[in-house]
Amino acid sequence: MQKVTIPDLLWYLNQPVEISFPDRWAVEVLEPPGFKKQAIGGERMEEAFRNPIGCPPLEELAKDADEVAIVFDDITRPTPVKEVLPFVLEPLSKAGIPRANIRFIPALGMHGAMNNIDFRKKLGAEVVENYAIYNHNPYENCVDLGESPTGIPVHINREFMSCDLRIGIGCITPHVHVGFGGGGKIVLPGICGVDTIKAFHRDVALRGPETMGLGKVEGNVMYEEIKHVTRMSGLQVKVDAIINGRGEISGLFVGDPIAAYAAGVEVAREHYGTDPSPGKDIVVTNAYGKYNEMAICMLMSLMTVNLSRGVIVLVVNAPEGQVCHYLIRSFGKEYGGEFYMRMGPPPPGLKVIVCSRYPDRTMCDLFAPVDAVTVTRDWGETLAVLEREFPCEASVAVIPDGTMQYFK
Repeated sequence: MQKVTIPDLLWYLNQPVEISFPDRWAVEVLEPPGFKKQAIGGERMEEAFRNPIGCPPLEELAKDADEVAIVFDDITRPTPVKEVLPFVLEPLSKAGIPRANIRFIPALGMHGAMNNIDFRKKLGAEVVENYAIYNHNPYENCVDLGESPTGIPVHINREFMSCDLRIGIGCITPHVHVGFGGGGKIVLPGICGVDTIKAFHRDVALRGPETMGLGKVEGNVMYEEIKHVTRMSGLQVKVDAIINGRGEISGLFVGDPIAAYAAGVEVAREHYGTDPSPGKDIVVTNAYGKYNEMAICMLMSLMTVNLSRGVIVLVVNAPEGQVCHYLIRSFGKEYGGEFYMRMGPPPPGLKVIVCSRYPDRTMCDLFAPVDAVTVTRDWGETLAVLEREFPCEASVAVIPDGTMQYFK
């Protein structure tokens, strides 16, 4: 048997697992070069903070600050926020800003609220026990800033806008709409109100859908809107991590939200960029970095599989299930959020398997009815199904993390 190691359970055990294939199958692992990069240590992180891109160091900004908001990406993103927090909190402390004047806000957009367990995973127990953390509510307590230069209404988290030092922490990874996440996306849609988020995903996207897609930033209409709203929000500093295949920080960009992001994207293109290999009989796509948004995996899977007679396997171990998304997930048998689309079965000739230790009946609602998908609970059961489909030879592609890769 041929064995392939894939990462698993990022926010839980974070231990890799092995999957195996018969020797008669031709197996190719489609892995980007950045997944093998080593984690950077505290020295390189400190250097990034000492030499920010396009803005003064945090120590200087903190001297004139009174109230501080630190916005961080939520549990759907792999950023180990707690690893960079010492470099954020130390200059605030040196500037004499009391803990009572520092608050943390998760950039939820229209995702469901985080809880104490989530906060401890992202921020660490010490921060949770010593600083206020307020979930973002897109339906209430947002400040109306008027319209963006392109005419969309801009409503932003009230607590964030009440502060005079505004910091964001997240990561740069491929994103289906804006090319790469990170940068000002922590603001739009991260801490915007519902009307802003809906206009962003509808009106802005309709201006140029051809400009959008994984890895596409230049001329992207959605990213151009992010830049406008980020400037309006007054976000002063953004910390963006590049993530390796073990969920570790292998690069760090600190500074002005637009300038630091642009520098980070240039590294991210090569880091996450993957060579395509289309026409495979079997495509096994793992959901790791954003495991609770497994529908992202379908994008690279569909570009790799033989659509006339192929099998897509999504390996998804999400103990808490798929993220609650008030805009696009289902909320009833026939309906969902305002932008929810009820999906039909996969095209004829294409079989979809979801291999998960934690399955539920609505987990596939963004790409197929669950009854049209084969659900397996472990790799042994999955392999048995695959061998029935391909008893002789087969071409196989393994995508180690379909939520953090893109085809160059």
